[in-house]
Parts: sequence; structure tokens; C-alpha cells
Amino acid sequence: MRKLFLLAVLIYPLSSTLYAETAQQKGLAIATESENRDKGWHDQYAEMTMILTNAQGEKSIREMRSKAFEMSTDGDKTLIIFDRPRDVRGTALLTWSHKVKSDEQWLFLPALKRVKRISSKNKSGPFMGSEFAYEDLSSQEIEKYNYEYQRDEKFEGEDCFVVERDPVDENSGYKRQLIWIDKSEYRPRKIVFYDRKNSLLKTLIFADYKKYLGHIWRPQKMTMKNVQTNKGTILTWSTYKMNTGLKENSFTRNGLKRAK
Repeated sequence: MRKLFLLAVLIYPLSSTLYAETAQQKGLAIATESENRDKGWHDQYAEMTMILTNAQGEKSIREMRSKAFEMSTDGDKTLIIFDRPRDVRGTALLTWSHKVKSDEQWLFLPALKRVKRISSKNKSGPFMGSEFAYEDLSSQEIEKYNYEYQRDEKFEGEDCFVVERDPVDENSGYKRQLIWIDKSEYRPRKIVFYDRKNSLLKTLIFADYKKYLGHIWRPQKMTMKNVQTNKGTILTWSTYKMNTGLKENSFTRNGLKRAK
């Protein structure tokens, strides 16, 4: 028995090293758990206010609605429609997110009465003058990134994992992102974005989470701050409805001009 015990002690360091979880494996596991906890909402409707702030602190306000459809085998489909002010009313963005291939996005401009396709090379451009890029508005499928766990760290008093995720798509406007995910519910709490030159670009903060359908968490406020331009964008939600009966055929390019 003693020989077996000594043998186990000698083997243990080798075994633990052999089967140790790498930083990449842990990062992917955290991202996968976060994604899995956000499944089962089927479709979603929300009303939002967008507040744009320029470098001088001047503000402009836009009101809009969003619809989303949960896809089981690919990225989700979303539709954003602007209601106010009058000069952007009727503008609509349709996004078909994908797990592997490039996302597809179309923007309907009512003043021109035409639908404009957003090319993959332009996905890093600002959406309607905001600090959110077009690629920020697609669903964040885990296949779009490579992951690496960095450390544990508190954010606003909450224990979090800090994970680096690097976009796989060469057309992404980001070199890498650091994301704080809370340990209690695996919700994103903060994302720090670095541009293609690996310089700090902007920071996104998620706040005021509420739970829907018993297990789906949604932030009521998202604040994006561009540290290079000193501009900011705040998104706030006044309404969330899920599993409302929306159909996938509500998210078509041909329906953009009739979006309501």
C-alpha cells in the first residue's frame, strides 16, 4: 500500500500537468457557458433610445425599435428600425449573423428609397454616427473568435473572469477585445476594444441587468466610450418582450422597405 502511495505522489505532478486546462481551453469554456445560458428566447422585441455625445459634450437623441430571431443552427437575425427624429425615421438595418462565414447586413435609407448592402470590408464603420460599429450589432457567436483566459478580477464589486477574444475575420476592425464576464450568471459586464494597430479604441459597459423568461438576462443600459475621439453612445431599453411569435420571414431584405 505504501509503495502505491509513493507511486501516486511521484506520478501526480506529471498527470496534473498533462491534463491541465490551458488558458485557451478555459477561455473557450467560459465563452461557451455564457452562450449556452442565453439560449431559448426564440424571438425578441425591444424599444430603445440612443444618445449620441460628441467631443464637445453636445447630445442628440434617437428612438428606435429592434426585433430579433434566434437561430438554432446559425447566427441570429436582427432588425433595427429608427422612429425619431424625422430625418432618420424609417431607416432600418437588417443583420443576418453567421457562425463561420461573414455576416450579411443591409441598410434601408428612406430618403434614397433604396437598400444598401454593407460590405464585409466596411463592417468596422460607425453605425448611424454612433460609436457602435456595424460588426458590434451582429450576434457574437463563439466561432467568430479565438479565446484566452487572462485572470480573475472584480468589476463593480462582482467577481469576473477576464477573457481575451481575438476576431477570426480579417475584416474586423479589432485586433483583440478583453471581456469581463461575471461568475454568477456568465453575463458580459465590460468589453475593451483594441483597434487593428492594437491601440486602445473604446470601452463598452453593460448595466442594470434584468431577467426574462426565468433565465435570460438583458442589460437595460449599454455605454460605449471612444477613448480616441472622446465621443460616446448610450443605449437604453424601455421595453423587452420575448417569445412573441415573430417568424423568420419577418427578417428579409425585401421586407426592409416595409419594416414597421
